[in-house]
Amino acid sequence: MDLILDTSNSIGIVSAQRATFDTPLVFRSGAVLPGYELVYETYGTLNDAKSNAILICHALSGNHHVAGRYANDPENVGWWDNMVGPGKPVDTGKFFVIGLNNLGGCHGSTGPSSLNPETGQPYGTGFPVVTVEDWVESQARLADRLGIKQFAAVMGGSLGGMQALQWSLSFPERVRHVLVIAAAPHLTAENIAFNDVARNAILTDPDFHGGNFYQHGVVPTRGLRLARMLGHITYLSDDAMADKFGRSLRSGKLGYNYGIEFEIESYLRFQGDKFAAYFDANTYLLMTKALDYFDPARTCGDNLDKAFAAARADYLVVSFTTDWRFAPERSREIVSALLHNHRNVSYAEISSAHGHDSFLMQHEHYHDVMRVYLDRIAQEFSA
Repeated sequence: MDLILDTSNSIGIVSAQRATFDTPLVFRSGAVLPGYELVYETYGTLNDAKSNAILICHALSGNHHVAGRYANDPENVGWWDNMVGPGKPVDTGKFFVIGLNNLGGCHGSTGPSSLNPETGQPYGTGFPVVTVEDWVESQARLADRLGIKQFAAVMGGSLGGMQALQWSLSFPERVRHVLVIAAAPHLTAENIAFNDVARNAILTDPDFHGGNFYQHGVVPTRGLRLARMLGHITYLSDDAMADKFGRSLRSGKLGYNYGIEFEIESYLRFQGDKFAAYFDANTYLLMTKALDYFDPARTCGDNLDKAFAAARADYLVVSFTTDWRFAPERSREIVSALLHNHRNVSYAEISSAHGHDSFLMQHEHYHDVMRVYLDRIAQEFSA
């Protein structure tokens, strides 16, 4: 995803931490992970009452590095640095903020590239298929480790928003506010289809080797590149692509060949190459499956109203007008189900040209909405 980063008022130099868990985690699939590690970062100070903590859940390609920069890699700025920091909507002068790399990730937490202690080889596709519910369970264990009994808020965009929703269902007494941004109560058939095509690009890459490419010293770059290119198209709006690229040609004239001629082609290949250089193919498969499986209403007769009956939190739901991956109508489904259950819900539909990527952008109206809601949360523990 393209990020527009405002590094003014940045939280500055940050460092990652690691938590090791020896208690087995039983997945929704029935698989068991005997032990695991979670990599995370924290920003701000946890107050004496431990009532000012916010958990930020990341989307498909995100990680624990939410804000700030590393001393040994100053160009590596957190993916939501424009949202989190001193004086920003998630004000680290008021909140204690946690960002973690989800289980199954490829940025330090235990995942497919980690060594399986039983075999001494990377897990590969032998790593359990992870669901949003599994992630929330592992996140709750991290909260326990940090002594946090209840979050002031859990928040996230896209897949991160789905995790925030699940928090209010799995642990309704442990979260006071839930901020759901550019998300949906479940994927449509179209979205599942996009994910399936992306997975097949990886699965059919000769260098994938059934998920055991680590032992072969190769990376399924071709498949990862295609998966990312397809995904990236869905993150942008038609207007954004038209404004940025239109039908511009790299050389200014047609080449009458199958090379890269249009600027949009060059851009997509750049994004694909960049992604394939740092992301793990097996993690991509896991993340997209977690997206496909998320559906709180499935166990309630496909009735979303019933699914949210256990919810106790207050909610802010945000959508963006040009987001066709998770369109505003999907956010309104969430709002309707919450109102049916008499929850306090604020809803904002932001006019933005950036499509699904809008939740990452520096956008005045969007950030104002977030700031006002979060300031209201801060008043609950500062009064």
